[in-house]
Amino acid sequence: MSAPQSTAAGKVLLVLSVFDRDHPSQTLSEIAQRTGLALSTTHRVVAELAAWGALERAEDGSWHVGLRLWEITSGCPRTQILRDVALPFMQDLYEVTHENVQLAVREGTELVFVERIAGHRSVELLTMVGTRFPVGSTGMGRVLLAYAPRDIQEEVLQSPQRAWTPHTVTDPKTLRAQLERIRREHVFVSDRQLSESTVAVAAPVRIGRTGPVSAALGIVFTAEGAGRARGLREPLLRAAYGISDELGRRARTTG
Repeated sequence: MSAPQSTAAGKVLLVLSVFDRDHPSQTLSEIAQRTGLALSTTHRVVAELAAWGALERAEDGSWHVGLRLWEITSGCPRTQILRDVALPFMQDLYEVTHENVQLAVREGTELVFVERIAGHRSVELLTMVGTRFPVGSTGMGRVLLAYAPRDIQEEVLQSPQRAWTPHTVTDPKTLRAQLERIRREHVFVSDRQLSESTVAVAAPVRIGRTGPVSAALGIVFTAEGAGRARGLREPLLRAAYGISDELGRRARTTG
C-alpha cells in the first residue's frame, strides 16, 4: 500500500485508507501491517483519530470507522446535491420496476456507487453504496466512460480489462463501439458483464438536458428476465432526464 508517510497528515490518511468494505474492522497489529507503519506510530495515530471520533473501538479491541467521519463524508457537496435531487426520481423508478435502482459517479478510472434503492425481492448484487469498481466493469461505468474526457477513455481502453464473467467484453475495439453507441442512443444494456446472474440498463445523468454528464443511473435485475431490458429503457430515461432537468435548474438558480 502506497501513500505519503513523511508527514503527520500522510500517516493519518494512510491509516484511514486501510478501512474498506472488505476490511471494515481491524486490530492495531493488522493496521500496522497493512500500512507498513511501526506499531508505536500506528498506536499514536489511531489514538488521535479515536479521540477526534474518526475511529471507534469495538468490545473485542478491534477498530472501525467512527460516526464523526461518516458525518463529514455524508456532506460531500459533489454527491449530497446529486443524491438529494435523484432520490425522489429513483423512488418513482423503483415503484415502476421493483428492481435495484442505483446511482454512480466517476472518479478517475473508477466509478463509485453513491445511492441505491432495492426491495427484499430484488436480485442480490456485488455492488453497494460506497463500493468502487473499474469504470469499464459495469453498465453504469461504461456509460460514465462514454462521456469521460478522452485521456480517461484511452487510459481505460489501453489497459487490460478484467473478464468478470464469460460474457464480459474486454476487446478494446468492441468497447469503443459500445461507447459510440452509448453516446448515440443515451442508454446501454449490460448483459451479464459483471455477474452471470444480472443484467443492467444504464443511462447518463447530466446537469441540464444538454450539460455535462455528472452521474449514471441504472436498473439491475435478474438475468432470467433479460427480455425486460427494452421495456425498462423508457422509465429509466424518463427518470434520468428528470434528474438532469432538476440539476440544471438548481445550477441556474445558484449560478
